[in-house]
Amino acid sequence: MARTARPLWLTEPTRFAALRQARAQIALGLLALLLLACLSALVTAGPPPVSKDPAKRADDKADILLYESIIAGLRNNGDYYTVTATALRRGDYPLRPFVTFRLPTLAVIQASIPPIGSVILLYTLAAGVLLAWTIRLRPAFARAPPLAIALVLLIGGMAAFVQVELVNFHEVWAGLLIALSLALRRDDRWAHAVAFGLMAMLIRETAALYVLTMAGLALIEGRRREAMSWGGALAVMVPVIAAHAWAVSRVVDSADPASPGWAGLLGFGFFVKTMSISTALAIAPAWLSALLVGLALFGWSAWPGSLARRALATFAAYAVLLSLFGRVDTFYWGLMIAPTFLIGLAFVPDGLKDLIGQALDGRRITVTRGVR
Repeated sequence: MARTARPLWLTEPTRFAALRQARAQIALGLLALLLLACLSALVTAGPPPVSKDPAKRADDKADILLYESIIAGLRNNGDYYTVTATALRRGDYPLRPFVTFRLPTLAVIQASIPPIGSVILLYTLAAGVLLAWTIRLRPAFARAPPLAIALVLLIGGMAAFVQVELVNFHEVWAGLLIALSLALRRDDRWAHAVAFGLMAMLIRETAALYVLTMAGLALIEGRRREAMSWGGALAVMVPVIAAHAWAVSRVVDSADPASPGWAGLLGFGFFVKTMSISTALAIAPAWLSALLVGLALFGWSAWPGSLARRALATFAAYAVLLSLFGRVDTFYWGLMIAPTFLIGLAFVPDGLKDLIGQALDGRRITVTRGVR
C-alpha cells in the first residue's frame, strides 16, 4: 500500500493518489510533455489582433455585423435564407457548402424579440450555468475559499459570454448550453442534459461533437438507456440538417464562392491558442497562458468521477477538431468549451501533490506474519 496524504483543497484524493510509483513517474513525464506541447502555441498562427481603430470597425467586427444585418433583415419580414445569402455576398463570405450558413434557430428567435430581450436571455443562461456549476462543485471542495477560486475560474472562462456585442454569436449560446448540459448530467439523471445538448446543436451544429462524445462514453460505460437518449438527440438533427441543406441550395448557385475547406492542420498549438484567447487567459503573457491551458487539462484529468471524465473527453474532442480542421479565422470554435475549461486549474494543487508524492515516495507498508 502506498502512503496516502490528506487532500489540500478537495474532499477526496485525486485519481493520481492511487497510482503506483512507476506509473506516477510516467504520468509526471507525460505532464511535462503536455506543457512543452502547449508552448507550441507561441509559434502557431492565430487570428490577427483587433486594431481597435474606429475606422476599421467593419473589419474587426465583420462576423458580428453580419449576424446583426441578418437579424435586421428578419425583423423587416425577410426570409432567413434569402437575407443570409444577401448578407454573405455583401460581406464577401463563401456560400458553399451549405454549412457556411448558420442554422436559423438563433436568428429567428432573436428577430422575434426586442434586442434587450436577447441580452436578458443570455445573462439568464449565464447565471444558470454559474448556479448549476456551483451546485456541482460544492461537494468537491473541503472549504469555501477553494470553491470560491473554482467559481472565479468559471467566471474567467465565461468572460466573453457576457459581452453584449457578442449576443448574436452562435458559439456563445451553444457554449453556455453545453456547459449547462455538463453540469446537469448525473449517472442517474440525464434527460435535462440531453435536452440542453439538443438545444446547443439546434443553434450551432458543431455541438454535435459534444453530444456524440456523451453518447460514446455512456455506451462504453454500459449505460445503454442514456446512450440511446443522446443518440436520439443526434437523430433529431438528421432531418434538421437535411432541411437546412435543401433551403440553402435554393438561394445559392454555382457562381457563389466556396469555402477554402477546413483541413487547417494547425496542430495542438492552435487549440491552446484558441483557449487562451477565448477565456480570461487572454490578459496573461502568451507563454504563461499556454502553460495554464496545459495545467487546466491536467487538473481535469486529476479530479475523479464521471463529470470530470466527460468534461475532459469533450475538451479532447474539440482539441482534435481545432487541431485538424480549424483555421485562423475559425478560432471562435473554442468558445464551445471555454466556459468550464479553466475550472480544471482548481484541481491542480491536489493533482500535483498526489502525482509527485506517488512518483517520489517509494515506501510501502509490508504486512508479515510471524511464526511462534
